[in-house]
Amino acid sequence: MTNQCSRRRFLQGVGAGLILPAALVRAAGADEFWLDVRKLGAVGDGKAIDSTAVNKAIDEVAARGGGVVHFPPGTYACYTIRLKSNVSLHLETGATILAASGSGYDNAEPQDAAFEAYQDYGHNHWRNSLIWGEGVHDVAILGRGMIWGKGLSRGLGSDRDLPKSEQPGVGNKAIALKNCRNVLLRDFSILQGGWFALLATGVDNMTIDNLIVDTNRDGFDIDCCRNVRVSNCTVNSPWDDGICPKSSFALGYARATENVTITNCYVTGHYEMGSVIDGTWKSAPPELAARATGRIKCGTESNGGFKNISISNCVFDRCRGLALESVDGANLEDITITGITMRGVTNCPLFLRLGRRMRGPAGVPVGTLKRVIISNITSYSASPLPSIIAGVAGNPVEDIKISDLYLHQVGGGSAELAKRDPPTEEEKYPEPTMFGELPASGFFIRNARNIEMSNIEISTAAADARPALWLRDVAGADFFRMRLPTGTAYALDGVAKFRSFGSRTIRDIRFDERQSRTIHE
Repeated sequence: MTNQCSRRRFLQGVGAGLILPAALVRAAGADEFWLDVRKLGAVGDGKAIDSTAVNKAIDEVAARGGGVVHFPPGTYACYTIRLKSNVSLHLETGATILAASGSGYDNAEPQDAAFEAYQDYGHNHWRNSLIWGEGVHDVAILGRGMIWGKGLSRGLGSDRDLPKSEQPGVGNKAIALKNCRNVLLRDFSILQGGWFALLATGVDNMTIDNLIVDTNRDGFDIDCCRNVRVSNCTVNSPWDDGICPKSSFALGYARATENVTITNCYVTGHYEMGSVIDGTWKSAPPELAARATGRIKCGTESNGGFKNISISNCVFDRCRGLALESVDGANLEDITITGITMRGVTNCPLFLRLGRRMRGPAGVPVGTLKRVIISNITSYSASPLPSIIAGVAGNPVEDIKISDLYLHQVGGGSAELAKRDPPTEEEKYPEPTMFGELPASGFFIRNARNIEMSNIEISTAAADARPALWLRDVAGADFFRMRLPTGTAYALDGVAKFRSFGSRTIRDIRFDERQSRTIHE
């Protein structure tokens, strides 16, 4: 394909709705601003190291005020590629940027020891990556090509064929961005992205659209970012989370992740890495599929908070369920979740956790988890774990509204399990399995206030002796039009301002004083 044809296709993309800086649009039509990396010496044979030529091309385009660095079909083995403002990387169909093996990557930058321990090593460093940018603006990576992080470390100590990710010269992320603005990532694929396929920290005005990510750790980590749009993406991440808003202390201060939409995405942990990109969709081995991650999660790093987040029209397929977590002093609030389908969830469909792990500066109070609306959710064949809403003593989860929900659980809970008193685990890493097996088939709710559920159906594939809903230390609980398995509908312990009404097989009941009792279907 000629450069002229590539430019024409690029401009057609702009006309179809690509949101690009004016400098890039001007650049696409001018030969001097559309620079083929081969003109600077890139070979593209998968053997020669082309990162020097690529960085020269980026420098030249940036020096001219901006434009497009074009990768024609070929495999470009590279160490670190450094992004610059007003420069777009365009990966033509058939073009692959390959993370070279070895230790030729930029060293990780120094980090302030005062806050380095507040998050894992990978969150504290950006430059030890295949592609990184810091303090840049108006940048883009576009096109139907691929980024293959073959030579990147997964960041799990010592990998089988790589030195530890902390050693100088070792890369462990496909794309890392810090303190950037006006970023567009569109249409390409990421295979084997290392510790993070994308780590974006302190990035504002970012669009991630139509990516396919088939990776060996996290897909997208959106950390301390504002005004982010994630849409039309497929993420297969069997070993870790798929799409993960976070709010760590990696910038040296607490910064909220806010004004984020995640829509029309597919997340899974079920398939062998690479088989989603190549279209073979090979199921992972049973031992991996049983613990598949691949979900959408707000957390675990949660120092700065999460505000104004909308998650809609997404599919979860044989992975963990949706998680909202504040355990490090963050305020997690004003969240809307709608139009989600889940199949084969490996733990619980919905996990809302407010805890007191408090990995961060001393003296910060426990955060909040409140004002969450969840609607139009269907979950089929989830694990025996129920959905979980759990705060801690003195710090309840608040103002949760759940409606139009169908939960199909595998069931099988015993009468003995129905009597179990789970530990509170207030300071523990948040994960649905943190409390062990739970005495409910549908919802486990503890330390909460103002919970409202309507038009809910809970069913179990196997008979289950546990109550459908287990509530302890809850003030304000409204349940309307509930359809629950035969047996105990509600097990209440220290519940006040309770009301259940409008259900076909459960008598209406209401009380205000604090009570402990069971209500049968």
